[in-house]
Amino acid sequence: MLERVFKLSDNKTTVRTEVMAGVTTFMTMAYILAVNPSILGSTGMDPTAVLLATALASFIGTVCMALMANLPFALSAGMGLNAFMAYTVVAGYGYSWQVALLAVFVEGLIFVVLSLTNVREAIFNAIPLTLKRGVSVGIGLFIAFIGLQNAGLSVDSSTLVTITSFTDNFHTAGICALLALVGLFITAVLYIHQVKGAILFGILLTWIIGMACQGVGLYVPDAEAGFYSLFPAFGMTDFTKLGLTFGQCFNVDFSTVGIINFIVVIFSFLFVDIFDTLGTLIGVATKADMLDKDGKLPRIKPALLSDAIATSAGAVLGTSTTTTFVESASGVAVGGRTGLTALVTAGLFLVSTLFAPIFTAIPSFATAPALIMVGFLMVGTVTEIRFDLDNLTDAIPAYLAIL
Repeated sequence: MLERVFKLSDNKTTVRTEVMAGVTTFMTMAYILAVNPSILGSTGMDPTAVLLATALASFIGTVCMALMANLPFALSAGMGLNAFMAYTVVAGYGYSWQVALLAVFVEGLIFVVLSLTNVREAIFNAIPLTLKRGVSVGIGLFIAFIGLQNAGLSVDSSTLVTITSFTDNFHTAGICALLALVGLFITAVLYIHQVKGAILFGILLTWIIGMACQGVGLYVPDAEAGFYSLFPAFGMTDFTKLGLTFGQCFNVDFSTVGIINFIVVIFSFLFVDIFDTLGTLIGVATKADMLDKDGKLPRIKPALLSDAIATSAGAVLGTSTTTTFVESASGVAVGGRTGLTALVTAGLFLVSTLFAPIFTAIPSFATAPALIMVGFLMVGTVTEIRFDLDNLTDAIPAYLAIL
């Protein structure tokens, strides 16, 4: 049956290889289950509800990718897109998270229509490669900056670029900022040594060190100041929490949101998602040697449709734009070539809902290094941008996008 559905022999792979690739992909992107509740929780959304919505949207989107496109790509709440929703649309524009989710839902529907035609692919092909790279670099820097703020390393309400004083409030803010630096160092070392799941392990090790600091008195919980105990409360996942976000994208009072402003938000999500999804698909497909002689992905239309369906489903569940993850390349690197890889990853996302209390207990200083590290991975594209005199018509727009 697996042979018939996924055409394993045609793709020169085996069930064992695909399963291992699926587990590897999950390990490299499971950090989103800790990071996304932290980011979207800043909007007032319930962290447990966000985690459940993220895991379920990841499951739906990745299953669609497996069965519709037969590609080894996994989907989840996009980094950059979640930060854009929390810190630009909600915190910056002042809209409620319900409005932001509705914008994501409508964006997903638009992408369904565009994906059923050739419009979305045509839009992507029409955008200069240099500009695509510039946007990727700019989003990477934005994510890293959010990481510095979440870590407590970058402070000051007026500019947000002042380095924190580690000695002031050392047993709360100071030690948290220091632990974030330690976590960044650990994550970087693991990544340099090509450890599978380096970002996830970096988060967990930083959290464990934090608990040790609390145990010896270096970290002292202060609930009034927002510093809580670092020890998790083990228990069953409260699946009823999903009701706090499920369907809330339709609970919007448009009297507080102008229709023009709402359209602007939709197109903002559209713009960012176009670059994110198609850039990731082409990049990972290149690594897997799946592109044809013209440099195109043969099954890109069902892949884009899977992404669009996951985005709208995720908005209904209660999470930001769901998109293809560049971490899918880790599964490809160990031999994943078909949708069976994606199906295994999807199954692990579903199982992860049982461990929600653990993921939501992870402090922001432990997830911040992940944001900074993901920013680094996205910024690396800058080396592919030509800034010479012969390429200024593309280079200047790319520079502006980065800026």
